[in-house]
Amino acid sequence: MKRDGGSGRLFDVVWFLAWALASSAWCVTAAAQLSATFDEPFYIARGLEFWRTGSHAGLLAKGTMPLPVDLSTLPLYLWERWQGIQFDPTSDLDRLLPWARAGTLAFWWLLLAYGWRTGHHLAGPWGGRLAVAMLACEPTFLAHAKLATSDIAISACLLALVYHFRTGREAGWMRRVAIPAFWFGGSVLSKASGLMFGPLCLLVVELERLVRAGAFRSVAMPAGRWASLRDGLDRLRPFKRDAMQVIGCGLALVFVYCGSDWKQEPSFVEWAHGLPEGKVGWSMVWLAENLRIFTNAGQALVKQIQHNVRGHEVFLLGEVGRRAFWYYFPVALTIKLSLPVLIMPLLLAAIRPRALANWALLSAAALLAFSLTYRVQNGVRLVLPLVALALVGLAGAVVRACRESGSGWRRGALAAGAGAGIIWTAAAAAFVWPHGLCYTNEFWGGTQRGYLLLSDSNYDWGQGVKELARWQRLHGRGPLDVWYFGTDPILRSLPLREVRLDMPSIKGPEDVIARVRGHYLAVGTTWLYGAYIPVDRQQRYAFLRARRPVARTMTFMIYDFTQE
Repeated sequence: MKRDGGSGRLFDVVWFLAWALASSAWCVTAAAQLSATFDEPFYIARGLEFWRTGSHAGLLAKGTMPLPVDLSTLPLYLWERWQGIQFDPTSDLDRLLPWARAGTLAFWWLLLAYGWRTGHHLAGPWGGRLAVAMLACEPTFLAHAKLATSDIAISACLLALVYHFRTGREAGWMRRVAIPAFWFGGSVLSKASGLMFGPLCLLVVELERLVRAGAFRSVAMPAGRWASLRDGLDRLRPFKRDAMQVIGCGLALVFVYCGSDWKQEPSFVEWAHGLPEGKVGWSMVWLAENLRIFTNAGQALVKQIQHNVRGHEVFLLGEVGRRAFWYYFPVALTIKLSLPVLIMPLLLAAIRPRALANWALLSAAALLAFSLTYRVQNGVRLVLPLVALALVGLAGAVVRACRESGSGWRRGALAAGAGAGIIWTAAAAAFVWPHGLCYTNEFWGGTQRGYLLLSDSNYDWGQGVKELARWQRLHGRGPLDVWYFGTDPILRSLPLREVRLDMPSIKGPEDVIARVRGHYLAVGTTWLYGAYIPVDRQQRYAFLRARRPVARTMTFMIYDFTQE
């Protein structure tokens, strides 16, 4: 029986609120159980610095775009003004962190809203409903929605950008250019990778639209092939014009928002003074000393590009690479995404392959192919926008496949499979609470063994200190030394002693034992199984991996050295 328009809209509202509120409750309660991740103390300190001084220099100098940080720390600044006090980002971090993390929920709801709108555009009401459900219960998304970081923000803004660009292609300038430009600016302001993600997705979306409209249909014909190809390329001219405006206006918004302190750039001045004497050298010295436009958004974008070109060591499947594994993200996604999300496209490809040909899935595929060029590989969080597009596209593909299957058994099987997949994923999120960052699907051995496959923000990102302190209180252990991958100052207020076993002065096992003799030692899994120890020093700590721990928390292995 069909619902009328009013009851259908009411059902949509109730459905959306149910998933949004349930997922937000998961995030808020989980966040309270975890200590700060590696990046969060820096974000909170620099965010408060901006609200107090008006300068983004602390963030931009590190290559960090400011929008998510500003939004997360705005409630903290308003709290300061209301109380007439000034928080210390170090000593007060434990009070500030829950409120900063709650700020990410604004982007989380934005992501769910555009997931619904995109799914509805692709496949009607049930496309939107299924998209919201798939986004809201995916453990890896929930893991980052509870943190004061930038990965949910760029996922939401990029999805909004692609949606508005696709739906506004034949509208007036406001919908066709201005609104996409706003969301492109939001994507770049959330994370520097938006500078590349946005244009690539826009190109894919336009090509899909033109192909669907038959613009390139005659290119494959032998007769007049080159003329047809030129005609097809001519069809891209309006896209080129609009895309340039979207990118230009969006970048203008980025530079205006980031602002400038109107100062010299010390590294530029130093480089100029190192040039040989002569007209060129003197000109560059004058330019460096008088070009007072720093810091600005361009500085952060360039820094991130340089970071990706340099790359760094990476850990995957128990192996350490000196620079990068080209297959890192495809493999990591098969580990970190729930099994229904991985199985669903395979089933659709076998049953109804044409259903997969929507612009959201094609954009996700393009981003996945682009990820093969990345040299910074410290977590699937770097490709969360890809996952958002893929989940929404899969939701649309499932509904379309059900619709095209008629009323036979295939339609029933697809609908039942989609429902079972949502239940499976929701159960996985419930069981992994509050350790969403550590989630590893069943195919790869489950969450308890995930540290053997991935490290850093995929497992131990420094968030386990509170859990370790609870373990110590519960078991009444004596002195506990901690080799900790993180920056949370809460460690200093707990009965724990931080030790740095990665220092050059540690030459071998005997030095480690001498440092922790008579104590228990808790070691973060990213130190035991990760890429942050140089390859030439890894053998110094291999004896810890071979030693049997007496206990463990989710992110710490605990060893007994009291009898050494």
